[in-house]
Amino acid sequence: MPISDISTFCRDCFAPGKAGPRRCRHCGSPRLLDHPEASQLSLAHIDCDAFYASIEKRDRPELADKPLIIGGGRRGVVSTACYIARIRGVRSAMPMFKALKLCPDAVVIRPNMEKYVGVGRTVRALMSEITPLVEPLSIDEAFLDLAGTQALHGEPSSVTLARLARRIETSLGITVSIGLSHNKFLAKIASDLEKPRGFSVIGRGETLSFLAGKPITLIWGVGQAMEQKLARDGLTRIGQLQTMEETDLMKRYGETGRRLFRLARGIDERPVNPRGEAKSISAETTFDTDISSLDALTPILRDLSETVAARLKKTDLAASTIVLKLKTADFAIRTRNRRLGDPTRLADRIFATGRALLEKEADGTRFRLIGIGCADFSPALRADPVDLVDQGAAKRARAEAALDNLRGKFGKSAIETGITFGRLERRRPDPARTGDPAADAPAD
Repeated sequence: MPISDISTFCRDCFAPGKAGPRRCRHCGSPRLLDHPEASQLSLAHIDCDAFYASIEKRDRPELADKPLIIGGGRRGVVSTACYIARIRGVRSAMPMFKALKLCPDAVVIRPNMEKYVGVGRTVRALMSEITPLVEPLSIDEAFLDLAGTQALHGEPSSVTLARLARRIETSLGITVSIGLSHNKFLAKIASDLEKPRGFSVIGRGETLSFLAGKPITLIWGVGQAMEQKLARDGLTRIGQLQTMEETDLMKRYGETGRRLFRLARGIDERPVNPRGEAKSISAETTFDTDISSLDALTPILRDLSETVAARLKKTDLAASTIVLKLKTADFAIRTRNRRLGDPTRLADRIFATGRALLEKEADGTRFRLIGIGCADFSPALRADPVDLVDQGAAKRARAEAALDNLRGKFGKSAIETGITFGRLERRRPDPARTGDPAADAPAD
């Protein structure tokens, strides 16, 4: 059977078949992929299923049939939960106390990021074996473009992807879900349709009809505020957008209107970018007890600034915008940012900018979380030019370089600054958002 004609095949034994049967004629498996465009599409989104929880269940088989939550204790939030816990309403980013009310018999395990990052990198390496065009989005998901690889593999991209899913499952003990379509937007949607161990296809011919009945919130970038604005205008379904002119949507919603027009019709021309350029690098921590004192928050902010600076230096990037994040005792999130005159990758400048932002917020409010991050990147060569006004800047930069050298040899804990020495409050580190997708916390 020609490669271009394989529209039905078994996801377990990979034997081609014919449309109609409920089970594979060769191995009896019910896991058949049957879609008329399965042989013609090559852009995929792969997402690991309940990634952290799946790894922990793999390593602790006695947890296989138990609800499992990965998180940081009662004061923290849920990083992820297994599907048993999800059935009971537990969701990522939910406060732990709420999760345990919904699922009081859940087993709670603190995240082991080093282990998860290692598995994530192995998954990515397996992806790269079938195509060089892999764009990581986080530790556990990526876009893949397999266009032009059919001749190399001797089979349609859909079969190659199914073999990859099987290889990940047998060699790493975790499962993935796959979405296959003709662009990123639809591939990402497809990967969520049949989790876990799913494989869904959205073809060109069904794009408009598939999207028409879906809620507008399925379009990326439509958050709560935009959803409410659209609802006030009577727009709640993607099909309504499909009947509107682009000029009308742009008059109402500006550039967002253009995006709504295009994505409502399944138009997304973004290529798969294997570089996976960072959009932000940050680090944050949740406290065991709320903190309101500026003096107590300052050393924590300094420590986080050093973490962010180390990641900037590791990736040879500099940042022009510094972002402070705070979460109050009642879970309200505050973000404040400031743009620098010149890009930086120095902990000293990141901290000084964050400290200035923090001073305006430390008005007695009790905080449960603090984070510092940066964005608007440029090459490291453009970072921290000589400051003719601040005569001490060069001296501080040299001192920081010396600290970096010592920590590179003996570890971060080998030496501290005066600001942090003996003053860090006991706190629980959260998985930090970073520019390295292999260290990102996933939104699974």
